[in-house]
Amino acid sequence: MGYEIQGQVALVTGANRGIGKAILEGLLKAGATKVYAAVRDTSSVAGLIDAYGDRVVPLEFDLTKPALIKNAADVASDVSLVVNNAGVLKPATALSEDAVESLEFEMNANVYGLIRVAQAFAPVLKANGGGALVQLNSVASLKNFPQFTTYCASKAASYSVTQALKEMLKEQGTQVVSVHPGPIATDMGDAAGFEEIAEPPELVAEGIVAALKAGEFHVFPDSMAKDVGAAYQSFAENVIEAEMVEG
Repeated sequence: MGYEIQGQVALVTGANRGIGKAILEGLLKAGATKVYAAVRDTSSVAGLIDAYGDRVVPLEFDLTKPALIKNAADVASDVSLVVNNAGVLKPATALSEDAVESLEFEMNANVYGLIRVAQAFAPVLKANGGGALVQLNSVASLKNFPQFTTYCASKAASYSVTQALKEMLKEQGTQVVSVHPGPIATDMGDAAGFEEIAEPPELVAEGIVAALKAGEFHVFPDSMAKDVGAAYQSFAENVIEAEMVEG
C-alpha cells in the first residue's frame, strides 16, 4: 500500500538547491498542500517562496545540530512526509591524509543526521497517521568509488540505517523509501567532476513520487542507478526486502 501525496504536508531537508529543490517542486506538483524547506540559511529559499507563495515554508535546519532538528519537528508538527535529502561530500581516498577527518564530517551529517531526523520525526509521523520517511542514499551506498571512499562509506552506513528504519517504522504505519541516485546535475555533482554524465535532478523527484505511490522501498532514478539497480535486484528482493527472521 502506497502513500498518496495529494493534500499532504511535507518537509524536505536541503531544499534550496539541486535534488532537494527538485523534490520540493515535485511534491508540490504532485499535490502537497505545503512543504517545509528545511535549510541552513532560510534566506536561500526566497526564490521558492516567490514562485509558490505560502505553500513553501522556510525552516532553519542543520543535520549536525540536534537542537535545530528537534525544533523543526516541533514547528513542522503537521507533516506526514519527511524527505531527508541533505548531505555532505568531501573527496577523500582511504589513503588521504584527511581521510579520518573527512569520514567523521560525512558520518556526522549523512548518518548521525539521519538518526537524529528519524528520532525527532518518527513520533510526528506516527501522530499524523504513519506517513512516509524518504532517505537520499546513493549508488555510492552499494559500490565504493576509491576517490570518494569516505563519502561512499558514510552512504553505505546510511543505507544500513535506512533498512533498519524500514522494519522499525513499519509498526507505526510509516513507509520508508531508500533512494539511490547516480551522478545528478547539481552543485555537489559538478564539484565531484560529474558534469558530463550527470542527469537532471527532476528524475530523482519523479522516482520518489512514483515509489511513494507504489509503496516501494528502493528507488533507482537515473541511467547509472537503473543499471546498478537491475544488477542488485535479486539481492534486494530476496534479502533486503524479504521478511527474514533473526536467530
